[in-house]
Amino acid sequence: MKKSLLLYGLVFSVLINIFQIVNASNILKRSEEVSTISKKELKKAKDSIATLLDNDTFSLANNENAQEYYFEYDLKALQAKVKDDLNAFNADKKGNKYVSYDQIGDNPFLINNIKILNHRWIIANFSDGKVWGEVLIKYFHNVDKPTDFETVETLIYQETLK
Repeated sequence: MKKSLLLYGLVFSVLINIFQIVNASNILKRSEEVSTISKKELKKAKDSIATLLDNDTFSLANNENAQEYYFEYDLKALQAKVKDDLNAFNADKKGNKYVSYDQIGDNPFLINNIKILNHRWIIANFSDGKVWGEVLIKYFHNVDKPTDFETVETLIYQETLK
């Protein structure tokens, strides 16, 4: 009786070990499949973001609905006028007034790059030479007057130590 009980215990422990080994290998296969799928999806997402940025999707030049708003104007001349009107505010000693941050260091905040997204919004970056940020501006084109601007949102990046 002791021998048969010992034999049953031995067989049972061998079966439990076999079950655990098979289960562990299945879990490992699944995790490898999931990580492979995740890497593929991540690569696909990065590629689609790069395509979006490369195609310049968010620009007045590629937005037909916004272009219809300005159907009677030369778009290149209009974009140049809007950019010039916004850059004109960089001449102020206190910096561009559409950057809603006060001067932090020795230099005022000036707008560097401007991208016209559609017939109402501009995104621009600004800096004082050390601190950088971005600003979203709403604009209204006026034919014979300077363009009207309104700051929607501004963000500033923390100064990084190099």
